[in-house]
Amino acid sequence: MAVIDYITKSELRNFANDLTYDARTTLRKSAKARSPAGATFLSHSSKDDDLVVGAIRVLEGHGGTVYVDEIDPAMPPYTTTETAALLKTRIRQTGRFVLLASQNSKDSRWVPWELGLADSYKGMDSVAIFPAAENSYEQSWASWEYLGLYRKIVWGDHSDYDKRIWMVLDERATRRPS
Repeated sequence: MAVIDYITKSELRNFANDLTYDARTTLRKSAKARSPAGATFLSHSSKDDDLVVGAIRVLEGHGGTVYVDEIDPAMPPYTTTETAALLKTRIRQTGRFVLLASQNSKDSRWVPWELGLADSYKGMDSVAIFPAAENSYEQSWASWEYLGLYRKIVWGDHSDYDKRIWMVLDERATRRPS
């Protein structure tokens, strides 16, 4: 593999803006209303709400079925112990967990908790980080050192393909001991 890039916030917004307003609304509603059973749980900071439709498009464009919890009809309108219990259940029910990681993620009260639950319930091989930054090489989203433990969803060159592709990169497998 020669070159990998992280997606930028601007690119995610562009993926969303390629759709009509009605299509964006429909995509969000379907991701919020669908059954979490076997889907990919997309965790994100509420401050990154403008990036969610673009992330859903990328994931679903590559075979994923995305579940977003924010307007799950079963979620209580206010944060309660019932909210926490339902989030635990939803994370358990999904097949995979993807964290849309940005600088905002570290300030969220829920994102680190959800990631910890997903790691505990699913193991590291069913968890991936989908970094979103201001530019393709920025890594401010990675300011939590433990994010390096997980696979990353990236865009890049791969020796088996003639064009750039989306891939899940396991940097743990490519690191050499010092």
